[in-house]
Amino acid sequence: MNWLDYDTDNCSVQRSLDVIGDRWSVLILREVFNGIRRFGQIKEHTGASDSVLAHRLHKLVDEEILYAADYAEPGARRRKEYRLTDAGLDLQPVLLSLRAWGDAHRAGPEGPSLEVRHDDCGARVDLELHCEAGHRIDDRRGVHTAPGPGARRAGR
Repeated sequence: MNWLDYDTDNCSVQRSLDVIGDRWSVLILREVFNGIRRFGQIKEHTGASDSVLAHRLHKLVDEEILYAADYAEPGARRRKEYRLTDAGLDLQPVLLSLRAWGDAHRAGPEGPSLEVRHDDCGARVDLELHCEAGHRIDDRRGVHTAPGPGARRAGR
């Protein structure tokens, strides 16, 4: 199998990065997953400028990762807060994987800054790889890619 024989124009990784592949989009998603949903709060917590934050939020809404819901504080004008769509919720394992990698390879000497816990029982949440037959995959070198139904041979 030679991957150079295949076109990458319809690569799902590339298409995903077109939507969330910049630093600010990932940080915005981190905030929304952590319950920070309002523009000012996201700005304060990420350090993004107004223009960058507005642009990224607009793109994440356009791409149906987030949706904007109206809210109003008593006596104030209506504003928007940002919530995850089903497509946005499907990004949770991606962010958890990034967090796990950072915990393992970039955490400070005191350890990770947060833990993810299961609401029902309070236990820590961990990610694992497993195949559709139910085997847990501990040796990540024992996994390979193969052409899928959308694979296209490169036109050379």
